[in-house]
Amino acid sequence: MAKDKKKRKEIKQKLLHKYRLVILNESTFEEKISFKLSRLNVFVTGTLFIIVLIGLTTLIIAFTPLREYIPGYSSTRLKRQATELTYKTDSLVTVLNYTNRYLDNVRLVLRGDVENNQVNRDSLFEKYKLDPSSVDLTPIREDLLLREEVELEDKYNLFERNIENVGTLLFAPLNGSISQNFDPQNKHYAVDVVAPKDTPVKSIADGTVLFAEWTSETGYVIIIKHQDDLTSVYKHNGSLSKSQGELVQAGEVIASIGNTGELTTGPHLHFELWKKGRPVNPLNYIDFK
Repeated sequence: MAKDKKKRKEIKQKLLHKYRLVILNESTFEEKISFKLSRLNVFVTGTLFIIVLIGLTTLIIAFTPLREYIPGYSSTRLKRQATELTYKTDSLVTVLNYTNRYLDNVRLVLRGDVENNQVNRDSLFEKYKLDPSSVDLTPIREDLLLREEVELEDKYNLFERNIENVGTLLFAPLNGSISQNFDPQNKHYAVDVVAPKDTPVKSIADGTVLFAEWTSETGYVIIIKHQDDLTSVYKHNGSLSKSQGELVQAGEVIASIGNTGELTTGPHLHFELWKKGRPVNPLNYIDFK
């Protein structure tokens, strides 16, 4: 026990024993600087210096561009490029999926595989329908006289009459002002009708929805196939209320006015009318006022 105490005392004396560090001029042996040191002071000072040096090195590596020079550490520029490429890839995949769905719908239409789904009965005009059996359709005397007069005139009409589209009644998809007319020379095969946002867009006639999806350039688009090889196209809608394959009735709400897609500058309806695969001027068939 006495030996242990003596040994600890010797170690303590060695640690606390004072030494003097003197810096002399080699030529004149003049004393310039002198320090009083002990082994304990040297150990503590050296440890603190190493800790501070390690901390400063860690901070410099973590918060300065110097970390990019460490092998295996990715640079900020590469991370930014990787993030941008990830976003672009996701957008391209989304556009590709929409394009594939569009092509699948077109193939179904061309093959005639469109399903004849039941007519959607949520039309705004459903409650206004009348039972034909409750309506008296017997013509009055004035109506009979007018019919006879018209038949007599048509019987002796020597000029050729254009009977195309007889019996086809087209409803206006909405009422509004025309901001851009039908201009096939500039490849604008439609009329742009300006109307307040969320204004209901209606079907111009009975038909089947061929396409009802989102596209990057024209936003929400719905295409309807009608009788007599007539097709109507509605673009830049704010929302769609019908889906592909559904049957719609004339005057039934199919969408709402919006400002979707890249090729638009304000809420409006881009309306196209195609007859036997060729674009026609909608103003020749529909009054938008």
